[in-house]
Amino acid sequence: MKERILKGWNVSRIIYTLLGVTIIIQSAVQHEWIGILLGGYFASMGIFSFGCASGICYRSPYRPFLKNEENTKEKLGNKEMN
Repeated sequence: MKERILKGWNVSRIIYTLLGVTIIIQSAVQHEWIGILLGGYFASMGIFSFGCASGICYRSPYRPFLKNEENTKEKLGNKEMN
């Protein structure tokens, strides 16, 4: 868990964290408690690198997500992929 928090920072994680902290502060100042939950969700996405903040929120529906082409051929029975 420590490595997940400390390593792999990119622009999207920084933006999610800063946006979440900003929402938390503004919500606390205005006593909008539901906003603190929303800000906490965004901040935790950035800090713990899950969801879209981790960089894997989109996957092409036209190609399976596999590590390499050899696995692709094995799993598809050596057929051509379209």
